[in-house]
Amino acid sequence: MVTAGIPEAPECGVGTWNNIVAVAAGNVHTFSNTGRSHTVGLRADGTVLAVGWNGDGQCDVADWAGVVGIAAGWRRTLSVLADGTVRAVGRDKEGAADVGTWSEIVDIAAGDWHSVGLRADGTVVAAGSNRRGQCRVTGWRNVRAVAAGYLHTVAVTEDGRVHVAGDPSCGGVAVSDWRDVSRVSAGSYHTVAVDIRGRVWAAGHNSHGQCDVSSWRDVVAVAAGSTHTLGLRGDGVVLAAGNNDDGQCDTTKWQIRRR
Repeated sequence: MVTAGIPEAPECGVGTWNNIVAVAAGNVHTFSNTGRSHTVGLRADGTVLAVGWNGDGQCDVADWAGVVGIAAGWRRTLSVLADGTVRAVGRDKEGAADVGTWSEIVDIAAGDWHSVGLRADGTVVAAGSNRRGQCRVTGWRNVRAVAAGYLHTVAVTEDGRVHVAGDPSCGGVAVSDWRDVSRVSAGSYHTVAVDIRGRVWAAGHNSHGQCDVSSWRDVVAVAAGSTHTLGLRGDGVVLAAGNNDDGQCDTTKWQIRRR
């Protein structure tokens, strides 16, 4: 495992982790009272690790087993189990951890104050704060991937189109026009996608250059942070754009081996 950011930060303490098949970073939006975060890792054997801020028990995952997917939001960790049910630990003041009745879930996403689940039939469910309409996803169909940001939710359909709900400043109009999208990610106020040709698209706030990704090519995966964006190229090189105040874009020496 490798990390970029403040070296001494507890959420970067993953150097001893091994057999990890997926990771998730908590805390989408950066604000004066949300500066701390946590990191979650899914092992190949279906168990889960977590380090970092644990003020609401968001790192209490040691007893989880049979996990096939993970997501992390502000003070919250979610997991999808092999039977399609979902578990949550951490803050539930906004109802974002009220996922115990969900079933047939194949993918999950955690925003700051809301959680999103993708069902096997391509429909979407959401729980938590709906202050900007980020949970208005009940009419979505034929979805194959979901992402959740600070105040918005994004989904990719089977035909490569993108749905978006929530705060319009996150690129809603532009995002709806994207085509042939394969993957999508949501930051605080921006949305990023990669298409089937390896090109990257971004819309929304660009206060730190987090949307300056149009020159990227041969990208196979993207991730949007609060005010920065990462892209994984097919050759294992990690690209970065945006805010680097804490060294979160210092990825030039990374060489990721794809499975």
